[in-house]
Amino acid sequence: MTDEPSRLIERGRLVELLAHARKCHVLVIGDAMLDVYLQGDVERISPEAPVPVVRVREQRAALGGAANVAQNVVAAGAGATLVSTVGRDAAGAALREMLVRLGCSDSALIPVDRPTTRKTRLVARSQQVVRFDEEDDSELDADAIDLVLGSINSAMAKADAVVFEDYNKGLLTARVIAAAIERARARELPIVVDPKYRNFFAYKGATIFKPNRRELESALGAAMDLDHEPSLPQAFEKLGVEHMLLTLGERGMQLVSAAGESRRIPTTAREVYDVVGAGDTVTAYLATMLAAKASAHEAAVVANYAAGVEVAKLGAATVTPEELVEAYDGHS
Repeated sequence: MTDEPSRLIERGRLVELLAHARKCHVLVIGDAMLDVYLQGDVERISPEAPVPVVRVREQRAALGGAANVAQNVVAAGAGATLVSTVGRDAAGAALREMLVRLGCSDSALIPVDRPTTRKTRLVARSQQVVRFDEEDDSELDADAIDLVLGSINSAMAKADAVVFEDYNKGLLTARVIAAAIERARARELPIVVDPKYRNFFAYKGATIFKPNRRELESALGAAMDLDHEPSLPQAFEKLGVEHMLLTLGERGMQLVSAAGESRRIPTTAREVYDVVGAGDTVTAYLATMLAAKASAHEAAVVANYAAGVEVAKLGAATVTPEELVEAYDGHS
């Protein structure tokens, strides 16, 4: 089942797909976040409680969630439109500004009367000490959903592929998912889904459904032997998708089709410093490659190379086409 990574796609085909992706546009629908990092040093234990005192030396912000997927699409060379919500707060303003600096319009972001999802990580000596989450993850109300659907309708017109990036923060309701998939399929656009638990089985009609193994087993209520798994056909029947790409950590990925074909894609990572953001990189490259008319298998192979480059970087990072080709050449 496992092949050498360099044999899974020809170099010329890889270069061709990456070049074609530069002419494509990807619509990303999902939960946008602002990631804040506080870097500091631990010098003593607090006299007030048995906790470390961290002296903050640096603060930086980064795009997270669906916004990071859009950022990765742009890094891959394609255009991106992000349909999401942001609060009327400083975090929302910062997220908008960062998107615009990337070259993404913020016109499809819907302002709502709830806080922008913000995750603040306190890091000392390269170790995360604590994370603070500020969010409202209840479902959007009907008026906000109407505005989201209006943004989706407008953005769909120029899209070559659609991504659903679900973090269970309230935007991807059953109504939004159903309406967006119906419109995407009417235009025969490839659809990539990065699911979470709340609406796991709501993405019928997707081209590639990308859960990790833990998410899939939790949704199905059973552990899975991926090499000898009789329940996969039943899982596909319930999901109603064309392909499922399971991310398996150091074991790489496994692409399974509704027709029963299963192919293991081994990891290309030679060094792993940080897996944060690797899933967003995979999702972005899957969508850009499908937009460029790659097959599902080709898209998964290219996304796997991109993941191998991303995990060799510290923090959530993006991967350029030049870095991807260099990684390919290094495995040839």
